[in-house]
Amino acid sequence: MNEHLLQFIWQHLYFNRDYLSTVHQEPVQIISQGLLNTNQGPDFLHARLLINNVTWAGTIELHLKTSDWQKHGHTDDEHYNNVILHVVYEHDETTETTIPVLELKNRISSSLLQHYRQLMEQNSFVACETQLQQVSEIVWDSWKERMVAERLQQKNEHIQNILQQTNRHWEEAFWQLLARNFGSPLNADAFGAIAQSLPVTLLAKHKNQIHQIEALLLGQAGLLIGEFAEDYPIMLQKEYKFLQQKHQLKPVSHPIHFLRMRPSNFPTIRLAQLAMLIHQSNHLFSKVMEAKSLDDTRQMFSVTANDYWHYHYMLNEESAYRKKQLGKTMIDNLLINTVIPLLFVYADEQHNEHTKEKAIQWLQQMPKERNSITQQWEDAGATHQSAFDSQALLFLKKNYCTAKRCLQCAVGNSILKMQFTS
Repeated sequence: MNEHLLQFIWQHLYFNRDYLSTVHQEPVQIISQGLLNTNQGPDFLHARLLINNVTWAGTIELHLKTSDWQKHGHTDDEHYNNVILHVVYEHDETTETTIPVLELKNRISSSLLQHYRQLMEQNSFVACETQLQQVSEIVWDSWKERMVAERLQQKNEHIQNILQQTNRHWEEAFWQLLARNFGSPLNADAFGAIAQSLPVTLLAKHKNQIHQIEALLLGQAGLLIGEFAEDYPIMLQKEYKFLQQKHQLKPVSHPIHFLRMRPSNFPTIRLAQLAMLIHQSNHLFSKVMEAKSLDDTRQMFSVTANDYWHYHYMLNEESAYRKKQLGKTMIDNLLINTVIPLLFVYADEQHNEHTKEKAIQWLQQMPKERNSITQQWEDAGATHQSAFDSQALLFLKKNYCTAKRCLQCAVGNSILKMQFTS
């Protein structure tokens, strides 16, 4: 037993409430158990109780033992002056107090406690893996919506930081977030730093010349250092030296990683594709905002690196011909992790419900993501049909399941409730 579990049991009234009475045999009737307080002060606010035929309204404090009241220093704390009931798992002292004490030790189902212990000790993919299929679709659907909302809120915090750094310049913020996504996961920080060093106003001056954009990106990445034998990298190197001096540029200090990476994901290829996206687009964020459909948006990101890269993965190292087009999987990754979150945040600030709904609908229209985590969710029986589901399940695993936050999870709540009602 721990206090989080005791709060959970009180919040959902998962205990025997027949002939409820205080430790001094005063009859208790719960009119309202109150609202869980996540801030300073008593555990539950706005509770209403009938104690010894007198109606009380106020707060409720929970502890594992009655003696914890004194140990936690509540006696002289004014935040606890309005407590009308002290709920404890075990009443361990006979000290007289003006606050009624309710002991729950013999009123909580042993099967519920045992099942909770089993969840906490479980070392499988998720603690409730073998019981997922017992949870109703209604619970799953509503919880997935909550998970996507929490994920977007988490993204919102990161986006707000970027907006603050760019003086709330949405196109600039979009460029920096997009560049980070092109470099993820290993080179996200480096690509983000490159984008910060090359503001959209600077790129706009050179966007009509693809080799100048490539020179700027590759040069700032530190990839144009050394001697080259081929004409194209030599030309890029000369171009970068000129532009570096003209704009007083300093290459970023972040290392660029190539190891344990598929050649199609090499940072050289991603920077070349990013250069082509800059070259072919104009006010990209505004166009995304105006896009009517998911397919229209996908088309905006359907770019192919220039001809040199069809025969190269690295500068100065020729390879077999392969067209370096930005793939559908990568485009969807950009939409899921950059475009849709930024679109949602912008629409939220503008109170544009139509655009917010559009962002959610795009997630629901996109195919499910395939990786080891989503595969394990599928194996466990969790419904997984779209990117909306993927994002919900990925967020759930990372932020709830791994931390064993079963008591704060609607799925975990549903499973524990079965133990109380069985």
